[in-house]
Amino acid sequence: MVYTVTFNPAIDYVVRTDEITVGGVNRAKDEKIYFGGKGINVSLVLSELGIKSRALGFTAGFTGEAIEKGVREKGIETDFVHLENGFSRINVKIKSGDETELNGQGPDIDDRALSELFSKLDRLTDGDTIVLAGSIPSSMPSDIYEKILERLSGKNIRAVVDATKDLLLNVLKYKPFLVKPNNHELGEMFGVTLKTAEEIAEYAGKLKDMGARNVLVSMAGDGALLLDENGKTHICGVCKGTVKNSVGAGDSMVAGFIAGSEQGDFEYALKLGTAAGGATAFSDGLAQKEEIFRLLEQL
Repeated sequence: MVYTVTFNPAIDYVVRTDEITVGGVNRAKDEKIYFGGKGINVSLVLSELGIKSRALGFTAGFTGEAIEKGVREKGIETDFVHLENGFSRINVKIKSGDETELNGQGPDIDDRALSELFSKLDRLTDGDTIVLAGSIPSSMPSDIYEKILERLSGKNIRAVVDATKDLLLNVLKYKPFLVKPNNHELGEMFGVTLKTAEEIAEYAGKLKDMGARNVLVSMAGDGALLLDENGKTHICGVCKGTVKNSVGAGDSMVAGFIAGSEQGDFEYALKLGTAAGGATAFSDGLAQKEEIFRLLEQL
């Protein structure tokens, strides 16, 4: 079973309008609601690819109830910790030429809730996969990723970590199955600017030397590079399409890689991840199965 953890899930309220008048009344031409957060995004795309997962994390208030209901209606198992105070965040995304976002803060997560999450994580068994993605709310310990992987370290569990800087570097000692920085984030970790695939492969190797089994580096318009656990470097180009959406493409790539790696073929996993990321970038919402496999044929 794949378990995804979303510390601060959200309702994304996406509004399209011709133009924004600051200080005046603005009317929407179109509006949509999505239930998300990085871990939930991974679960939703995994479902499109026929992989079952269980979404963990924290929800609160009427918005939390809506998120949980919406995710379940998509066929995802949920096991959220329900917080007693506050409400899960709403992110307002206004698309009017340029995209403007107003992201909610989310509820505080106390020690009781954190202890309850750890109890749920204790149920993971050998062969399971856990996905940790995104930033950490200010009310949580800054080393929460380390604490989770330390707690699970006695089991044969595949850890997937999509994070930046110290959040990522500090978990490498637990030998995660997959880490996924982009090329800019990879350079920032080592205080360098990476311009070529050779340079990116070199610094991906440093993450591997520090403990990561597989290092997947997204390179925007230059595609993606994978340094796999066998020491082989794979490079995949980008899919062709019109970019409509910047939210969830990285999460979709993670989901595609996880699904593809079930067959033990890392080159296929890289291609499926790239196709899933492209399918989200070219859609209004998250990737759909038909679009993923259409783009996979390009690769």
